[in-house]
Amino acid sequence: MSSTSWASSAATRASMQGNKARDTKPELALRSAVHALGLRYRVSARPLPQLRRTADMVFTSAKVAVFLDGCFWHGCAEHHTVAATNASFWAEKVRTNQARDRDTNQRLAEVGWLSVRVWEHEDPAEAAKAIAQVVRERRGTVGR
Repeated sequence: MSSTSWASSAATRASMQGNKARDTKPELALRSAVHALGLRYRVSARPLPQLRRTADMVFTSAKVAVFLDGCFWHGCAEHHTVAATNASFWAEKVRTNQARDRDTNQRLAEVGWLSVRVWEHEDPAEAAKAIAQVVRERRGTVGR
């Protein structure tokens, strides 16, 4: 392990490096459910090119950005667990993520976008229906 590593051990570092940034099982399930409802979207895209924030799904014409938030990384009230090792580091990481999420939602809203946040534990089919409803409402195509 490098002496400059943030990880508490070589095993932790290897585990963290193995975490996927995109195309996780919950993302694939949600995207598949949304696609099955007839909606098309951009994957892992910036809603606003000048804002360095990436949404999991972007519906450009409706100005809807969908973020699939992990329970651990974003501090889910139901499923977030406290890290056993390096707890203060991870607690601060989650607080920072939550602050960035609020900032992202606000910045997008200021220019007419809607942020939709889905927890990784939510049922993909139900979340997809809610996303479809919002996208169709914003496009003015409800019931079509």
